[in-house]
Amino acid sequence: MEGSSLKEKTNINITSIREAFPILKRKVNGKNLIYLDNAASSQKPLSVIDAISEYYSNEHSNVHRGVHYLSQLATEKFEIARSKISTYINAAETRELIFTKGTTDSINLVANSLGRTLQAGDEVLITEMEHHSNIVPWQIAVNDHGAKLVVARIHDDGSLDLEDFYKKLSPKTRISSLVHISNALGTINPIKEIAKAVHEYGGLLLVDGAQSAHHMKVDVQKLNCDFYVGSGHKMYGPTGIGFLYGKAHLLEKMHPYQSGGEMIADVTFEKTTYQQLPFKFEAGTPNISGAIGLGAAVDFIQSIGIEKITEAESELLNYIQLKLSEVDGIRFIGTAKEKAGVVSFLIDGVHPYDIGAIIDKMGVAVRTGHHCTQPLMKRLNIPGTVRASLAVYNSKQDIDILTESVIRASKMLRK
Repeated sequence: MEGSSLKEKTNINITSIREAFPILKRKVNGKNLIYLDNAASSQKPLSVIDAISEYYSNEHSNVHRGVHYLSQLATEKFEIARSKISTYINAAETRELIFTKGTTDSINLVANSLGRTLQAGDEVLITEMEHHSNIVPWQIAVNDHGAKLVVARIHDDGSLDLEDFYKKLSPKTRISSLVHISNALGTINPIKEIAKAVHEYGGLLLVDGAQSAHHMKVDVQKLNCDFYVGSGHKMYGPTGIGFLYGKAHLLEKMHPYQSGGEMIADVTFEKTTYQQLPFKFEAGTPNISGAIGLGAAVDFIQSIGIEKITEAESELLNYIQLKLSEVDGIRFIGTAKEKAGVVSFLIDGVHPYDIGAIIDKMGVAVRTGHHCTQPLMKRLNIPGTVRASLAVYNSKQDIDILTESVIRASKMLRK
C-alpha cells in the first residue's frame, strides 16, 4: 500500500490515524470517500466527537455563573480548553486567548475594535492573496473612518512580492493583515520577517492562521505578531468555534466588539464597567461544547506531533504535484517555493466546476471555484480553480485515486 511507504518515511501510522475518523469509512456514490477538501473544513476524529457528546450527556451547564457542581465542571472544562489552545500556539498568557466563532469573527473583532481608532490618512495594508474575510472587514473599517486600504502585489507564482509589500509600508500603516498560508495557493508567507518590518514603522500585524494552525508549528511569541486568528473546524475541531490571540497590552486598550452578558463587571443605567481579559470580548453564553471540542482537537494534533504532521503533509504535497503532472493539459496555480498542502490547478479547455462534479461521482471530494478569493482570481485572470487540500489522514493511495479520477474526467470533457 502507498500508505505504508508514508509510514516508513514520516514515522506516523496512517492506518491508525484514519481509523480515528469515522466518516472516512463511508461510501459516496458507491465509492470509498476520498476527502481532499480540507482547506474548506477538515473531518473530525472520534475523540473530538466523544468530547462534545460527553459534555452534552453528562456535563452541560452554563459557565462562569453558577456555584453548583455542573456549572463549575463546565467552567473548568471550558477554561482547560482555553489553556490548551493558548499553550499550543505559545501565547505568553492564557488571557490572551479569546474564544470566537472562527477566523472571520476574529478578524471582524479586531477590525471593528481597532477600526474605531483609525483616522483620515491612516492606512491598512493587506495583500492580493487574502481571503474575503481578510478584505471586507478592513474595507468597512477604512471606509467608516476615512482611512485607506493598501494592497501589496503577488508574483505570478503566487508568492508575495516582498519588495512591493515593504515599499507600501510607511508610518501611515496602522495595521497590516495577511494570511499565513494562502487557502487558494498554499503559499507560506514569512511572518516573522514581515512582523519585524511592520513594527519598525510602528504598525500592528494580524495574521490569518486559518490554514496554518494545524499544518505547522505556530509560536506567536517567536512570530511576534500582534494578533493571530484561527478556526476550529479547519483543525479537526467543531464548526462555530475559533480563537483570537492578541497581545495582552493591546487587548486591554481595545474596545469590546460586542456587548451584553458575561463581558461586564458592573452595570448601571449610567455606566458599564467591562470584565478583565479574556472575558471582555466574550459577550453572551459562549460555544462551550465547541471550545471543549477544539481543546480535544488540539489534543489529537499533539498526540501525533505537529512536526510529524508537517513532515507527512510535505511528502504528500510533493507526491500529489508529481502525480497530477501526469494529467494532460494541467496547469498548476500557485507554485511558490514555500508552500503547504494545497494544490490548485486548471485543465486546458475545461471549467473547474465540471472536473469537480465528475470526480465527485467517483467518490473524490475537492473544492472548485474562487475559494473566497475573487480579487486573487482576477489578478491571475482565471475564473477559479480545482483545489485539492491535504490533511494528516490523507494517503498516497488517495492521491492515486484523485489522479485517476481527474484523468478520466479530463478525457470525458476534452473530447
